[in-house]
Amino acid sequence: MDFQLLGPVEATRDGRRVALSGTKTHTLLAALLLARGQVVPDARLSRLLWGAEPPATMSAQIYTYVSRLRKLLDPEVTLERRAPGYAIRTGDSRVDVLEYERLDRLGRQALQEHRHAEAATLLRDALDLWRGPVLVNVTEFLAEEEVPHWEEERAATLENRIEADLALGRHQRIVAELTRLVADFPLRERMRAQLMTALYRCGRQAEALQVFDEGRAVLADELGVDPGHGLKAAHQALLCATLDLAPPPAERASAGAAKASVPAPAAARAPRRAAGGAPGAAPPFMPPPDTPCFTGRSRERAVLGRLLAARPAAAGPRRCLITGMAGVGKTALAVHALHAARDAFPDGQLYADLTGPYGTPEDPRDVLVRFLRALGTEPPDSAVDDLGELVRIYRTRTADRRLLVLLDNASEHAALAPLLPAGPRCAVLVTGHVHLAAETGPTVLALAPMNRAESLALLTATAGRARTTAEPAAAERIVDLCAGLPLALRIAGARLAARPHWSVARLAQRLAAEPTRLAELAFGRLDVAGALARLLRRTDTESREVLTRLTALGPRPFTPDSAAAALGLPVPRAEDLVERLADACLLEPLPAPPVALDGPPVTTFRFHPLLLLHLQSLPIQRPARTSRSGPPPLPPVSDPYKTRSW
Repeated sequence: MDFQLLGPVEATRDGRRVALSGTKTHTLLAALLLARGQVVPDARLSRLLWGAEPPATMSAQIYTYVSRLRKLLDPEVTLERRAPGYAIRTGDSRVDVLEYERLDRLGRQALQEHRHAEAATLLRDALDLWRGPVLVNVTEFLAEEEVPHWEEERAATLENRIEADLALGRHQRIVAELTRLVADFPLRERMRAQLMTALYRCGRQAEALQVFDEGRAVLADELGVDPGHGLKAAHQALLCATLDLAPPPAERASAGAAKASVPAPAAARAPRRAAGGAPGAAPPFMPPPDTPCFTGRSRERAVLGRLLAARPAAAGPRRCLITGMAGVGKTALAVHALHAARDAFPDGQLYADLTGPYGTPEDPRDVLVRFLRALGTEPPDSAVDDLGELVRIYRTRTADRRLLVLLDNASEHAALAPLLPAGPRCAVLVTGHVHLAAETGPTVLALAPMNRAESLALLTATAGRARTTAEPAAAERIVDLCAGLPLALRIAGARLAARPHWSVARLAQRLAAEPTRLAELAFGRLDVAGALARLLRRTDTESREVLTRLTALGPRPFTPDSAAAALGLPVPRAEDLVERLADACLLEPLPAPPVALDGPPVTTFRFHPLLLLHLQSLPIQRPARTSRSGPPPLPPVSDPYKTRSW
């Protein structure tokens, strides 16, 4: 079967269209295909089908749509029920978005390696897969989420194809196309620079200057910014008469033969040759950008600096596990350490987020394929689904390299172990659960919430020193309400920076209201409640129930004896459960002085204030607040994570 999403959502069998009826059926099929075999939770399907107001019979209706779709797509395609949702297995079927991504990736690689004729052909083939506006027959909820991403992808592919055409001396052919594209995308500076280049090479210097002037005016009017480096560089090159540099003759000669050397789209599933890294190719650098104005964590940065600067040991690669509650800054610290140590690892830095967009673990095979491609090796088709073979290729390719690998949001041993390189010159940073220390080794950094001084420094770095020094008491109040959580502090600082007309006291007053504090701690894609919910979603059902019961103890520190009383369990069993919650970074352990001069120290525990607020906001049956003296066992507590989207 063939599935088309780059245009109206359609499915065809042997060239004949499958009769998919209704917007919701098209939406369901598109959502499952875009998940690329990963499970799509019922809650997400509900949001994509009905938005924020699903019907009371949501689960039954989803089941009905899936059943109808299954009947239409059998036997070539399998729709599976896998808790907490559904997944699709397409087998040998062709999915146009996957083919587009493959051609686009190969085209970008060819462009980076200056194989311009091949790049132009590959990228043109990728663009030919588009049949019109993407996802036009799905619900507005899916369209709002996915369409901007795919429009950006297509625009980037167009820019890369045009860059290849310019390198091949095709400027006269593409002037008209570029003129239309710049009118459609007036804020895309790269396209505007490409149009200036094409016009100048056609002898139309005055028009090229006019294009720059128009772009500068549009950027100033729409965004209030000046042209970026790329557009300024094109303008300067135009003034210096260097925009007319022609590509080498050999490249021009190869353009006509490119079609014969590049497989046609129909051959997309033919076996691919495994290749080594291209000579002279730049080493991979995959981590996200460093956090602007990174502040605090001086002790942890020193530990990581010493680890990554240490001489390689013959016993194996250097490894460190970074743990902590959601929003405490594990990823930010690890990414900062990667950027700081870049020079010590000249063979590259690899990065992977091991938790998918819907909270499910990434398949290690997919991550290994991405890593191998970044290292310049295209795994053979026979190895793509063979985890053992992928691990063998990966460890062979990394055995003698000085690589730094960051494995972010790890949650399972089985997903982490295959991704650990074995070469002694490699180093690995892992962020995730403390139980993964069994895989990573003894070096563990447990991040606690920031102290008051670090918190104020982070708020100041994000909001601006003038804001916090002008209202020091209000700034300190915000620090207290954020309870040392870096994510919350960055959000608060970003809101102040984005709203210069707000006083610091105004934000402090808004955060002071407990019922709406978590709603206030959200800005753009940063969201404290969302981060906490993702942490809880990865927690087992028993731990969530125990955690919910313990909220009856409130914000003050409690002992295992108090937990046993609240849970109605023997003290040893309650202590084990509480320690497990602390291991999962859902409770904070606090060492306490001995109960007597000769007695053992008693560890107490407490909730982080923002996590407690989040738990108390959940729409569930909650135990009544209790005293420490020993209430009767509590009734079962309903678990919202089985039915809600987080």
